[in-house]
Amino acid sequence: MNKEFDIVVHGATGFTGRLVVEYLMARYPQGAGATVRWAMGGRSAAKLATVRDEIGAPTDTPLVVTDGTDAASLKALTDRTRLVLTTVGPYQLYGNELVAACAASGTDYVDLCGEPVWMRDMIDAHEAQAKASGARIVFSCGFDSIPFDLGVLMLQTEMKTHFGQAANRVRGRVRKMKGTFSGGTAASLKATMAAAAADPRVLGLLRDPFSLTPGFTGPAQPHGAKPMLDDAVGAWVAPFVMAAINTRNVHRSNFLMKHAYGSDFVYDEMFITGVGENGEAIANAMAADKSLGGEGGPQPGEGPSKQECETGYYDVIFLGQNARGEILKVGVTGDRDPGYGSTSKMIVEAAICLLNEAAATKGGIWTPAAAMGRPLIKRLVDNAGLTFAVEPG
Repeated sequence: MNKEFDIVVHGATGFTGRLVVEYLMARYPQGAGATVRWAMGGRSAAKLATVRDEIGAPTDTPLVVTDGTDAASLKALTDRTRLVLTTVGPYQLYGNELVAACAASGTDYVDLCGEPVWMRDMIDAHEAQAKASGARIVFSCGFDSIPFDLGVLMLQTEMKTHFGQAANRVRGRVRKMKGTFSGGTAASLKATMAAAAADPRVLGLLRDPFSLTPGFTGPAQPHGAKPMLDDAVGAWVAPFVMAAINTRNVHRSNFLMKHAYGSDFVYDEMFITGVGENGEAIANAMAADKSLGGEGGPQPGEGPSKQECETGYYDVIFLGQNARGEILKVGVTGDRDPGYGSTSKMIVEAAICLLNEAAATKGGIWTPAAAMGRPLIKRLVDNAGLTFAVEPG
């Protein structure tokens, strides 16, 4: 079927959805010679039109009204587009029907999900149908988990190039970060905590580093839940709030790529806080901070100013060591606020990469690294303000 759109941005009236559309406007404008046919999607035609006008989008920008709880409405959506890009979370509250519709219709799908239990539920419920229909469903196409998933992929590729074997031990360490986590991330965390309180199965999956690799359990993994003095970086490190999702996605990538990193692969993520007593004090303070999941945290639809988005950044290092003790380092940086400015660019480039460079990827439920790999790294470097580089030492 020749569909009307390449991408429909579902949730275009939300804070992150607006940023996605603004990036599409700037990088992939509509009109004669357009390389990407995209539309703004949401529940209300009036709100879509208002946002279109507020952000200065052309008046002929297509608007697609969709009821995310109505099967007929979702079928009409998937009939019109090759791919749905959704920023509407928490996905465990608002994503079930959309994933089901995409899996049934063969429509590609990307989101910003950081909810591992919901992702596992979707894998169990819909992966077989996605494989049969040809739908490529790719979760976690924002700050969680693209820089980390692709950072490990590049590290492992370089390890094999330099040393002939993958690293069986990789450490992801956030060196610097300026910016805020999104209100959607906070809402997802709260929804997950509520689900865990109500269902022991959820708590078990949250604790399982291999919750996204059905049928496979690898070696024991570092828990990363307490501050420690990390000899690998010569500094104190603190728990990193995104590790609970990123580590699961990295293990799923390894699983989907037939254990390209090895069946004995060990991976953790932490935040570098510094050396000496000051580094220790900062690590302890970060470990005690529960504000993201608290009542005073960011709310869905809220976000930083344009200046805050544009002056944010992040810098992550990945340290790999193989069974012979050979070591290699890869650094990944982003030039915008991680939760908003950078995330909105990453998900757009992931969507376009899935449609174009990853055309050979078959139907199923994927991670960014396993579905798109090095072509997505190239897109992010060329267009989205990220860097990926082997570092000395």
